[in-house]
Amino acid sequence: MSQENDEEDLAFNVEEVQKIVRDNIELCLGGNVYSHSRTPQWISIITEKTLSRLNKLNKPFKYIMRIIITQKNGSGLHTAAAYYWDTATDGTCTVRWENKFMYCIVNIWALALQI
Repeated sequence: MSQENDEEDLAFNVEEVQKIVRDNIELCLGGNVYSHSRTPQWISIITEKTLSRLNKLNKPFKYIMRIIITQKNGSGLHTAAAYYWDTATDGTCTVRWENKFMYCIVNIWALALQI
Protein backbone atom coordinates (compact mmCIF):
# COMPACT_ATOMS: atom_id res chain seq x y z
CA MET A 1 0.00 0.00 0.00
CA SER A 2 1.39 3.40 -0.94
CA GLN A 3 1.81 6.36 1.39
CA GLU A 4 -0.88 8.22 -0.61
CA ASN A 5 -3.41 5.44 0.09
CA ASP A 6 -2.45 5.50 3.78
CA GLU A 7 -3.10 9.24 3.90
CA GLU A 8 -6.49 8.80 2.18
CA ASP A 9 -7.45 6.10 4.70
CA LEU A 10 -6.65 8.50 7.56
CA ALA A 11 -8.29 11.57 6.00
CA PHE A 12 -11.62 13.03 7.07
CA ASN A 13 -14.15 11.89 4.47
CA VAL A 14 -17.04 14.38 4.50
CA GLU A 15 -19.35 12.28 2.31
CA GLU A 16 -18.84 9.16 4.45
CA VAL A 17 -19.58 11.07 7.66
CA GLN A 18 -22.61 12.84 6.18
CA LYS A 19 -24.07 9.47 5.14
CA ILE A 20 -23.61 8.09 8.66
CA VAL A 21 -25.30 11.14 10.17
CA ARG A 22 -28.19 11.14 7.66
CA ASP A 23 -28.82 7.41 8.20
CA ASN A 24 -28.96 7.86 11.98
CA ILE A 25 -31.23 10.90 11.81
CA GLU A 26 -33.60 9.13 9.45
CA LEU A 27 -33.71 5.99 11.62
CA CYS A 28 -34.37 8.01 14.77
CA LEU A 29 -36.65 10.81 13.57
CA GLY A 30 -38.09 9.43 10.35
CA GLY A 31 -41.78 10.33 10.16
CA ASN A 32 -42.06 11.46 13.79
CA VAL A 33 -43.95 14.58 14.77
CA TYR A 34 -41.93 17.14 16.76
CA SER A 35 -42.12 16.48 20.50
CA HIS A 36 -40.39 18.75 22.99
CA SER A 37 -40.39 16.01 25.63
CA ARG A 38 -38.85 13.39 23.29
CA THR A 39 -36.14 15.67 21.90
CA PRO A 40 -33.50 14.87 24.60
CA GLN A 41 -33.94 11.14 23.92
CA TRP A 42 -33.67 11.65 20.16
CA ILE A 43 -30.50 13.69 20.61
CA SER A 44 -28.97 10.98 22.82
CA ILE A 45 -29.81 8.23 20.32
CA ILE A 46 -28.44 10.14 17.32
CA THR A 47 -25.29 11.06 19.26
CA GLU A 48 -24.59 7.55 20.53
CA LYS A 49 -25.24 5.83 17.19
CA THR A 50 -23.24 8.39 15.20
CA LEU A 51 -20.21 8.40 17.51
CA SER A 52 -20.27 4.60 17.62
CA ARG A 53 -20.17 4.37 13.81
CA LEU A 54 -17.49 7.07 13.58
CA ASN A 55 -15.33 5.17 16.07
CA LYS A 56 -15.69 2.00 13.99
CA LEU A 57 -14.05 3.83 11.06
CA ASN A 58 -10.79 3.68 13.06
CA LYS A 59 -9.69 7.13 11.94
CA PRO A 60 -7.27 9.15 14.11
CA PHE A 61 -9.73 11.87 15.15
CA LYS A 62 -11.37 13.32 18.19
CA TYR A 63 -14.96 14.13 17.30
CA ILE A 64 -17.16 16.95 18.50
CA MET A 65 -20.88 16.92 17.72
CA ARG A 66 -23.59 19.53 18.01
CA ILE A 67 -27.20 18.57 17.37
CA ILE A 68 -30.11 20.96 17.04
CA ILE A 69 -33.68 19.70 16.77
CA THR A 70 -36.29 22.40 16.41
CA GLN A 71 -39.96 22.50 15.59
CA LYS A 72 -40.86 23.62 12.09
CA ASN A 73 -43.05 26.57 12.99
CA GLY A 74 -41.70 29.50 11.02
CA SER A 75 -39.36 30.85 13.68
CA GLY A 76 -35.80 31.72 12.69
CA LEU A 77 -32.60 30.01 13.70
CA HIS A 78 -29.17 31.53 13.27
CA THR A 79 -25.95 29.81 14.22
CA ALA A 80 -22.29 30.34 13.48
CA ALA A 81 -18.95 28.72 14.20
CA ALA A 82 -15.34 29.72 13.72
CA TYR A 83 -12.31 27.42 13.65
CA TYR A 84 -8.61 27.79 14.14
CA TRP A 85 -7.13 24.50 13.09
CA ASP A 86 -5.00 22.64 10.59
CA THR A 87 -6.98 22.55 7.34
CA ALA A 88 -4.70 19.78 6.03
CA THR A 89 -5.75 17.30 8.75
CA ASP A 90 -8.91 18.51 10.50
CA GLY A 91 -12.39 18.55 9.03
CA THR A 92 -16.01 19.41 9.53
CA CYS A 93 -19.38 18.59 8.06
CA THR A 94 -22.93 19.73 8.56
CA VAL A 95 -26.09 17.77 7.85
CA ARG A 96 -29.43 19.54 7.63
CA TRP A 97 -32.45 17.25 7.71
CA GLU A 98 -36.15 18.04 7.82
CA ASN A 99 -39.59 16.54 7.64
CA LYS A 100 -43.02 18.22 7.80
CA PHE A 101 -42.71 18.83 11.54
CA MET A 102 -39.08 19.58 12.47
CA TYR A 103 -35.55 20.43 11.46
CA CYS A 104 -32.46 18.58 12.64
CA ILE A 105 -29.03 20.10 12.13
CA VAL A 106 -25.93 18.12 13.04
CA ASN A 107 -22.42 19.57 13.02
CA ILE A 108 -19.40 17.30 13.35
CA TRP A 109 -15.85 18.49 13.83
CA ALA A 110 -13.00 16.02 13.44
CA LEU A 111 -9.72 17.03 15.04
CA ALA A 112 -6.73 14.95 13.98
CA LEU A 113 -4.77 13.13 16.64
CA GLN A 114 -1.02 13.40 16.35
CA ILE A 115 0.22 9.88 15.63
